[in-house]
Amino acid sequence: MDALLVVGAMDLNAVAGGLQRLRAERALARLAARQQPRARRHLTDRRSVTVDATRLRPGDRIDLVAGDVVPADARLVSAEGLEVDESSLTGESLPVAKDAKATPGAPVARRTCMVFEGTTVVTGRAEALVVDTGDHTEAGRAVALASRTPPPAGVQARLQELTRKALPVTLSGGALVTGLSLLRGSPLRRAVSGGVAVAVAAVPEGLPLVATVAQMAAARRLSRRGVLVRTPRTLEALGRVDTVCFDKTGTLTENRLRLVRAATADGAVLAPDDERAVPVVRMAARACPQEETAEGRKVAHATDEAVLDAAPPDEDWTPAGELAFEASRGYAAAVGRDGDDGAYLVVKGAPETVLPACLDLPEEAAGAAHTLAGQGLRVLAVARRRYEGSDPEAEVQAGLSGLELVGFVALADVPRDTSRELLTSLRKSGILPVMLTGDHPETARAIALQLGWPEETQVVTGDDLVAMGRAERVRALHGAGVVARVAPEQKLHVVEALQQAGRVVAMAGDGANDAAAIRAADVGVGIEARGSAAARNAADIVLTGGDLSVLVDAFAEGRALWRSVADAVSILIGGNAGEVGFSVLGTLLAGSSPLSTRQLLLVNLLTDMFPAMAVAVTPSNDPSTAAHAETGPLSLDVLGTPLLRSIRRRGVTTCLGAVTAYLTGRFTPGTERRSTTMALCGVVGAQLVQTLSGRRHSTLVWVTALGSAAVLAALVQTPGVSHFFGCVPLGPVAWTGVALAIALSALAPRLERLAAVRRLYALATRLTRRLLDSARHTRHILHTGIARPVA
Repeated sequence: MDALLVVGAMDLNAVAGGLQRLRAERALARLAARQQPRARRHLTDRRSVTVDATRLRPGDRIDLVAGDVVPADARLVSAEGLEVDESSLTGESLPVAKDAKATPGAPVARRTCMVFEGTTVVTGRAEALVVDTGDHTEAGRAVALASRTPPPAGVQARLQELTRKALPVTLSGGALVTGLSLLRGSPLRRAVSGGVAVAVAAVPEGLPLVATVAQMAAARRLSRRGVLVRTPRTLEALGRVDTVCFDKTGTLTENRLRLVRAATADGAVLAPDDERAVPVVRMAARACPQEETAEGRKVAHATDEAVLDAAPPDEDWTPAGELAFEASRGYAAAVGRDGDDGAYLVVKGAPETVLPACLDLPEEAAGAAHTLAGQGLRVLAVARRRYEGSDPEAEVQAGLSGLELVGFVALADVPRDTSRELLTSLRKSGILPVMLTGDHPETARAIALQLGWPEETQVVTGDDLVAMGRAERVRALHGAGVVARVAPEQKLHVVEALQQAGRVVAMAGDGANDAAAIRAADVGVGIEARGSAAARNAADIVLTGGDLSVLVDAFAEGRALWRSVADAVSILIGGNAGEVGFSVLGTLLAGSSPLSTRQLLLVNLLTDMFPAMAVAVTPSNDPSTAAHAETGPLSLDVLGTPLLRSIRRRGVTTCLGAVTAYLTGRFTPGTERRSTTMALCGVVGAQLVQTLSGRRHSTLVWVTALGSAAVLAALVQTPGVSHFFGCVPLGPVAWTGVALAIALSALAPRLERLAAVRRLYALATRLTRRLLDSARHTRHILHTGIARPVA
């Protein structure tokens, strides 16, 4: 029976862990299937076919249009106004203009003749030749950089350590009971049987299962909130995280441009809603052409969309002709009538293209453009001139000249609505956020301030970190909240430097450029987004929705997991320690162990497996765990000295209840079997009442505890079953004695204030230490060879 129980528990542990991993991988597979990119592959010059991106091979020709996710690394053959969002690869938040002109030897971020797997076409169209697929792409190499083994789990390692410490006590307790029985004159068979019973009592059958059950319960709760857990160890690390690194683009921001600054022709830099900025923004909006689609008129470019979103209504403007933006031209234009003021040509484009065509350019204008560009913003110059002709289309197609500068508009990425609240919640829970971005330091600092970083936040760059030594890098990151101009491999350096400083790091990102850092972090967080397969594959948990605030729930679940596991381990090991102590004392009193192997197995089933499992799956919003979750990141110390103290207290209290019930049976009329039955009920009752006192708000714990008590009462009072377990039905007097013993156990925490009880605790502690010392000494003798038989 013992062997079947232990083997069954181990098998259940393995099956439970495997099912959790399988469920997570299947969910990820479904997620990946929904986002598997497609490609338009050329069959002939006039015919193409849509295929899965995985079927592409080097040498295939593909077509790209606005909105496509690039399916492979490819060399451009031709391009018309092509701009590509490469933030998932390089971290740059602004789209990159592409053309077919060769750029030999250029880094990835400046390789304008290439398009890369996982990036997104913002505008324009192109034809390209596939050069690399799969692991050979730039995104694939980022994943290969991420392929490293994660650090070992903390809870399982600590439980193994506790098991190693408990094993000598188990063997010593069993040997002590056998020895005492023989000294008291018991037969050898009975003495050995008692020692085996104590060994069985000391084995925490539910210990291998408790961590897995707790992890699965937390994973299921998180999955309902949009957090997909891939590996069980992640939940342990979540509770210890004290630093979170965020990729800015697409994670803290929406990866969508917004008009953030405007400047007048005389150089005054203003907020977009400033009264003096309104004419500039309105004029810029007039130069935002829209293309005709099946759904009606639609903004063709992300820049135009940002300008139109910020512009006030303009009923005076009547467009007559439009010219969409092209990277080779460098500007967009429109011709129209401005109410009664006449007709105008309005131009919006790159300052280096528009400013040379302006007359009487103010001296302050170039300075304003440089100031905005120096902050890492995308700057567009806005100009106009009167139009007297009769052919609007010819006017917009003509070259630029004779313009009057109106001002400048500057655009940047948009922070997510929930990001500021998320970062505030993280700081309140004791977690330090760090933002990683490929943007200019000034842009990064401005966005950080918008997101709630304090004014004194330090900004360092990736190149600065690479140039530093290991110790200097750790010191630089100690006070830095933002890392700008950071490359993918530099993100990895940031994570590793924080870990070297003793921090437990989580890394959240959605692009291939984040994959290496995500895999290296203690907890890697991937975010469901287009083109983010590399980040998802490297991550430990995946956020299936766009709301990052669920990260706070994930950290709370991780902390609650540690508290629940610690309480469950206390129930398992502390209760068993009390059973061993009672068996030793009972042997001293009666000459043999009061409880048989079968009875002790019953105790462990009723007090360990089900109540301990109920404690392990307690949700994070339970008052017994929520209070600890709010105090800050936890550490392995939770399973250290505080746990040992709790185990000692529970062991002494359990032993006290069992001894009280047993002595009550011995000193009242009845048989020896009646006394051992009362002791059995006292052991179970003492442990259940302690479990309830620690989790009195949990309905599940109450149900399992009361259910265990009811099962015990039914087994004891049913004649045939009672005899099978070596018990006898109890009468009112016996049950009263058991109730008094349980009540004494419930009052034990208050009794700890008494000097006699403290001395009992000290005595139990010294006895345990001596047993451990004796076991270590015995192992040493065996290892030295002194005790080996002579050949």
